[in-house]
Amino acid sequence: MANPVLVEVTRSDRVESEHRGAIAVCDASGGLKLVVGDVEEPVYPRSSLKPIQAIPLIESGAAAMFGLGSEEIALACASHSGEPQHTAKIAAWQTKIGCSVADLACGAHKPIHEATASEMIVRGEKWTPLHNNCSGKHTGFMSVARALGAAVAHYEMPEHPVQCRVEETFSELAGVPRPLPYGIDGCTVPNFVVPLRALARAMAQIADPRYLAPARAEACRQIFSAMTRHPELVAGTGRPCTLLMRQNSALAVKTGAEGVFVAILPALGLGVALKIDDGAARAAETAIAGLLIRLGALSDEGAAQKLAEAAVLDTRGRNAGRRRFKLNPTG
Repeated sequence: MANPVLVEVTRSDRVESEHRGAIAVCDASGGLKLVVGDVEEPVYPRSSLKPIQAIPLIESGAAAMFGLGSEEIALACASHSGEPQHTAKIAAWQTKIGCSVADLACGAHKPIHEATASEMIVRGEKWTPLHNNCSGKHTGFMSVARALGAAVAHYEMPEHPVQCRVEETFSELAGVPRPLPYGIDGCTVPNFVVPLRALARAMAQIADPRYLAPARAEACRQIFSAMTRHPELVAGTGRPCTLLMRQNSALAVKTGAEGVFVAILPALGLGVALKIDDGAARAAETAIAGLLIRLGALSDEGAAQKLAEAAVLDTRGRNAGRRRFKLNPTG
């Protein structure tokens, strides 16, 4: 059966578009606390996986070896906007580990932050892999390779020790046995497939790490702390992840491409994962904000409310409709 409508878009008083999807809310044991739609369907987490991909940065000893602080850890979890606040810090981090932009496997793309991109065009500068929104994650991978004594070259390959560490970590936190199926993400690294409920379970393990081995529990605490201390590094100016974490520093959220969003809620001991069927980012942003309001993790005001009940504007900035979250639990 089709997943339910999670987000509807209206123009005037008529529904113009609908976005279907699924939501899983889990505790650390894997117990489902809220189910909407088909949470057994395997999904690519895409960039929502980054907090998990950053765990080996701490567990391997790389963070301690290179004197990495909370800013670097936040950037390892980031889909950053390519602003100077991101690229300067990542370039300095690469110097610490004896690498450079030339070692990045992620490729170049235009900075997400339009003002930064426009300023670069005016100056005649070209964007590089440093401006890729995943360059912090990749610099983390190179740091882990250094700590493991492995080659930095080809760190993005599925058989490289770094990616094997990531797969092992995700498998254990998600409660899904290896080998995990995978596809190649937009930034060239493996993106491992698990059911949506398993993705929520993995996030719940970060939210409530007390039953994990001490080293992993400490890594999870450091990742959560870094994300919530530096929300502007996890995303960037005006981005939903940054705005929601600024509204409540006691939760962490992370978007992923193709309509994925996750949340880490230590106060509730819960992890959240949602997937919009058609991959629409606008719907995922509205759904995560609306859901966190319903769960009591965010107040019904500020950035959360603006996303959960987003205005549809005409070209003169006048309100022409709205985008809103709909919640119909099925279990």
